Amino acid sequence: MEFDLINIIQQYSYFGIVLLLALGIIGLPIPDEILLATVGYFIFAGDLSAVPAICSAFLGAFAGITGSYYFGTVCGKPLLKKVSPKIGITEEKINRTQSFFLKYGKTALFFGYFMPGIRHLTAYFAGMYSLNFRQFGLYAYSGAIFWCSFFILIGYQLGGRWSLVMDVIHKVGIYALTIIILSIIAWLIFKPKNKNTYSNEWFK
Repeated sequence: MEFDLINIIQQYSYFGIVLLLALGIIGLPIPDEILLATVGYFIFAGDLSAVPAICSAFLGAFAGITGSYYFGTVCGKPLLKKVSPKIGITEEKINRTQSFFLKYGKTALFFGYFMPGIRHLTAYFAGMYSLNFRQFGLYAYSGAIFWCSFFILIGYQLGGRWSLVMDVIHKVGIYALTIIILSIIAWLIFKPKNKNTYSNEWFK
């Protein structure tokens, strides 16, 4: 798959980055982290200019996450249940993401990028539960910038050592998930007592 990504980026350049990343975030089986690391490698090798490549990654992420948000706003649960099996999103992933999203909402939009299977659905749920676009954009777009920059930097720093790149990406995924879980536990322990903690007031 890495070689397919290389060929597509070589052939379609910045447009290929935008399209692949947008489709990957929507839910197609595209290895987004490997794609971003590949972009970082091409910047390192001088095959892509840094600013257009990074902006292309941001634009692809923005397009994918915004498309998912509006799909959720317009179509809601019926379309999700109908389409999700066709793009490899299982009912278990849907239930897990919904539970996580209802409890941690905005946090899920920001950090969900680091959790494959969840990042494909957080924006959809934001639209489905009518989170206003300003709040959605603040968390979803800042999370996209952080996520894209993180993995592009990994690809750039590690250069052509692809076996090391893959190893780091897999480890980062595990560590990111661990950090998120620990952060949630800490928040649950030290948060102010509030009977309406799990209400949907933040969607208003």
